[in-house]
Amino acid sequence: MRERYRWVVLGVATFTQAASGFFVQGIGAMGVHLQRDLGLSTAQLGLLLSAAQLAPLVGLLVAGELLDRHDERWVVGAGACVVAVSLGVGGTTRTYESLLLVLLVVGAGYSTVQPGGSKSVASWFDTSQRGLAMGIRQAGLPLGGVLAAATLPALAAELGLRAALTAGALVALLGAVAFVTLYRRPPARPLPGPPGGSLGSRSRMLREPAMVRTVVSGMSLVSVHSGIGVLTALYLHEVTALEAGPAALALVAVQGAGVAGRVCLAAWSDRGRSGHHTCVLTCVAAVTVGMSALATPVGRSSVAACLVFVWLGFFGIGWYGPWVAHVAESAPPGRTGFVLGAAMAANQIAVVLAPPALGLVKDLTGGFTAPWLLLSALTAVTLPATASGHRRPRRYGPAEAVREQDTNEVSGH
Repeated sequence: MRERYRWVVLGVATFTQAASGFFVQGIGAMGVHLQRDLGLSTAQLGLLLSAAQLAPLVGLLVAGELLDRHDERWVVGAGACVVAVSLGVGGTTRTYESLLLVLLVVGAGYSTVQPGGSKSVASWFDTSQRGLAMGIRQAGLPLGGVLAAATLPALAAELGLRAALTAGALVALLGAVAFVTLYRRPPARPLPGPPGGSLGSRSRMLREPAMVRTVVSGMSLVSVHSGIGVLTALYLHEVTALEAGPAALALVAVQGAGVAGRVCLAAWSDRGRSGHHTCVLTCVAAVTVGMSALATPVGRSSVAACLVFVWLGFFGIGWYGPWVAHVAESAPPGRTGFVLGAAMAANQIAVVLAPPALGLVKDLTGGFTAPWLLLSALTAVTLPATASGHRRPRRYGPAEAVREQDTNEVSGH
């Protein structure tokens, strides 16, 4: 029963993430319509994405603590409900400012879905398959992006932005209901108790050199992911002269490549001798090459640019599964929720800053070359630090354990 039910857990965790991130992942694909209807600059469009990612800066830390104290079934379900209700209320909005406020609340609700789903999957799968399971689960985000890019622009064009918001609310509600209905904790895993460990011990977890390198690589790669999401459709429309519809469909292909990347790269990381580290390092190198290519004349051809974006989708979105699996395995006993929340909160800094910053650079320079070179330089600088992180983070001793069993012990590690 356990062998079979863990796939149910993986499926519902993946669906809930896709459903909760559905609307936000569609903002980039709706970029042409949003700029036209609301009169937005590229920086303002990027700020919409940042608004949805601002609350998780703190929310992920809070969610991590909640997940170490309470059943993730209710923590994740409540967060997904917040996403649904806020988008439903957003269906009545008419201004840019009110949309920003709605997306702030959406981000607060989504804060529980990301680490909660990761923890639920980690608790059901042992280390021999955890990378693949995490990759499939983390594919939920670009999968939601594929569906959003395929449907929301057309919906916004035909019925307006409020209809797109309402659709996003209904999808998020389905995700909440599915998780609360179907998710159960592993039979051998006890209910969480109050987490132990001092503030100093928590700080030491995050200051471990291997953990710092992991977080730095995550921040650089998530900046690339953000740049792809907000600028791809605009770039193809303005530079390669693709119409808004085909440009949005190209973003569907990019997100689809991200889905494939998250599964394939995670499966590779489970089988490779160097595990997740080599996989993340490969992704850093690959996106450096891809971003550099966009800044050359190759990027001005619509066909070539689409192929480069698909490459960037595979590596620049696909890296997340192996990265999350590595973070989960580095956590000390009973602190999986806290470590996942803290690492993801660090990523949120880049997620918040990257879209408006890249949009502002594009507005100031009048083109896309500078944003692409900025992202290429960022990943190139990160590459040596990532390459040096070949050892696993230090494991923590019993003194820093808590009442909840180590997820790895429960799953048979």
